Amino acid sequence: MRIPLRYNVRNLRARAATTCATAGGVALVVAVTMLLLALVNGLKHTLVSTGDPDNLVVMRKGASNDGSSSVPREAVRALAELPGVAHDAAGTPLASAELVVQPFFRTREGGRENVLVRGVTPIAFAVHDQVQVIAGRRFSPSLGEAIAGLGVVRRYGVTIGSDIELGRRHWQLVGIFASGGSAFESEVWVDATDLFTDSNRSNYSGVRLRVAHGADRTQLVQRIADDPRISLEAKPEATYYTEQSESANSLYVLTSILAVIMSVGAIFGSMNTMFAAVAHRTSEIGTLRALGFTRGAILGSFVLESTLIGAFGGALGLAIGALAVGVINAWSGGVAFGLATFSTASVTLRLSPSVAVVAIGLALAMGFFGGLIPARRAAALSVIEALRRA
Repeated sequence: MRIPLRYNVRNLRARAATTCATAGGVALVVAVTMLLLALVNGLKHTLVSTGDPDNLVVMRKGASNDGSSSVPREAVRALAELPGVAHDAAGTPLASAELVVQPFFRTREGGRENVLVRGVTPIAFAVHDQVQVIAGRRFSPSLGEAIAGLGVVRRYGVTIGSDIELGRRHWQLVGIFASGGSAFESEVWVDATDLFTDSNRSNYSGVRLRVAHGADRTQLVQRIADDPRISLEAKPEATYYTEQSESANSLYVLTSILAVIMSVGAIFGSMNTMFAAVAHRTSEIGTLRALGFTRGAILGSFVLESTLIGAFGGALGLAIGALAVGVINAWSGGVAFGLATFSTASVTLRLSPSVAVVAIGLALAMGFFGGLIPARRAAALSVIEALRRA
């Protein structure tokens, strides 16, 4: 014979203060875990969504990112002429030679952060076709103009017409662009010739090539690697940004460890609550046993109570976590995260069904294991012993 569910609900209401305190501890663990997982999700989306499956990233052999690469100008011309490189309607090779630097950018609070500034030519907008100017216009060559991604605008509060200081000069912001939440939104784009002058560089950082429709991408990668004139290597753009997102995997491991540590604390809190409930309800336990309820029924009833506390805490934690994510994204435009290029990306926290599933599963686990040992103790009491202790 099973103990009715309403019996457990009534007991939780009777101990409302203790129930809410225990559920509050579970909720805090769930909310913090959600924030960390939302950061991991946002970082992975920011980096992985940047890669275009039709593009190749060409860098100096051994370089891990644009910031540590150097490509001579004569190599750019050789790359553009390779078979397998796509061309636009006018016959121009879709080869975007790009220079990246990481100057300081002033935050709203007066601090300084490295922001990636990408010097490009007009062909870059055809190669990176996900980049779309959504306000203002594109920069004009050799006029000291710039366009900024949405992440830069949200984090630093710049607007069209702003005079921004980057490197050794001031630039006029003439446009704002979006790219589907990719890492490009955390960059400032300027004319490559202007940036060469400002940074006193002579070589590009890398080249983005659009692979022609029907061309063998693997063969093109191998041709670049084998060309003795240029000493460069190529990889798919999607692969390049997947490698850059490895830091997100490390963050996920740290998040998991932190969640386990916090969960253990919450489990002990739940155990204390349920042990106290067993101590104060020995007469109830004896009465239930006298009425014919089995040890298994009592065990299941106490575990169910603890799990209900975990479920309540999980629901509360979901609400707190979702609210915190919304506030952080609205207030600061996301979270600043250091990339491998030594620049700062504005990462928007992203919730997903998987985050909610993990959060609820964690809450239920805390409730279940927090009540298991006290429930076994309650079930072990005999009728006579329970009534004598009462």
